[in-house]
Amino acid sequence: MNDINNSPKRHRVVSGIRTTGLLHLGNYHGVLKNWVELQSKYECYFFAADWHALTTEYEHPEKIHYYTKEMMLDWLGAGLDPKQCVFFVQSHIPEHAELHLLFSFLTPLSWLERVPTYKELRGKLKEKHLATYGFLGYPVLQSADILMYKPAFVPVGEDQVSHVELTREIARHFNHLYQTRLKSPFPEPEVLLTKTPKMPGLDGQKMSKSYQNTIALREDPQSVEHKIKVMPTDPARVRRTDPGEPEKCPVWNFHKIYSSKDVQEWVQTGCRSAGIGCLECKKPVITAILAEQEKIRERAALYEKDPDLINDIIRSGATVAQQKARETLAEVREVMGILKS
Repeated sequence: MNDINNSPKRHRVVSGIRTTGLLHLGNYHGVLKNWVELQSKYECYFFAADWHALTTEYEHPEKIHYYTKEMMLDWLGAGLDPKQCVFFVQSHIPEHAELHLLFSFLTPLSWLERVPTYKELRGKLKEKHLATYGFLGYPVLQSADILMYKPAFVPVGEDQVSHVELTREIARHFNHLYQTRLKSPFPEPEVLLTKTPKMPGLDGQKMSKSYQNTIALREDPQSVEHKIKVMPTDPARVRRTDPGEPEKCPVWNFHKIYSSKDVQEWVQTGCRSAGIGCLECKKPVITAILAEQEKIRERAALYEKDPDLINDIIRSGATVAQQKARETLAEVREVMGILKS
């Protein structure tokens, strides 16, 4: 299925997404659109991070398998091509877990405690029991996921930059500790930021499954239309005749992504003069999102009809990824003094 081994030498890219729910428009604009562009320029490894899902969903893992399969359909629907890039499931490559363990021995605890998302998510997800080793240490697993394939770049959203920086620190620390025995040091991968690093959610916050403010990538059109129609707007617009301020309205953030300059000017003028109502303002956004999703659903449907094809893509990707992983782990074991079995 994958032709990646036969491609000319290119810089390598690695990235993944947690399988904690259905992918949404934030994932599409913040990650997948960028991946689609990258697959023709780089040697790309993309993985479904099912172990990472357990950091917050370990008490209720029932749907992780379902979300993993749905994620693969979303990737294909978004335009990723398994002949141009490698798809795989994180837990299908057990070498990731071993490299995570080995990295954990040399990663200072203070490095993990300062990761911004650690405190942020613990504060946001108070209903979950996140005082676990796995939750604190998941950036080390993330570093293992990345460094296993020795990439030059990691495409991420703005909120994940600190994780890539930690990965760079772990690579630097490992290289320093074992420099006299290393045949090929770990690279310090650079960040590739997306053009739309933060997609707004229905409530004005960043769109996130954790905040329950999302529009799923292949969500039913009627559900999408309803969600946008009931979105909050500028609180100053109590009546239709009240003027508003677009910058205070969550819907305006969607216009900045989906609307042309002409439509944006129409919104700015009409909102501030009360020349248009909020439902009227939302119509172009609804139309643009539904048109975008229709193409994604059409591409995904081609694979949805044949589950065996999805399984073949996953198995093929795992074969390619595991070959690279074994090469890296063999060198790590050697320099760390671990005897071959």
